[in-house]
Amino acid sequence: MRCAGLQLERVLFALAGTVTLAAVALGVVVSPWFLLLAVFVGLNQWLYAAVGACPASAVLRRTPCFAREELR
Repeated sequence: MRCAGLQLERVLFALAGTVTLAAVALGVVVSPWFLLLAVFVGLNQWLYAAVGACPASAVLRRTPCFAREELR
């Protein structure tokens, strides 16, 4: 697996942006209830900013790309 140059923060922002855009698109096309997914993403971003961890960061830190960062 090629992970060189990946930073956890950049991957988290890319993931959050992708899910937010998908939630808004689904909210417009399918049902406004999908906008709650965008709210959930925003709350997780605030959680990461306040505490330094969120569910997505906890999962990503267990992957081989980011497990080495904890050793540094």
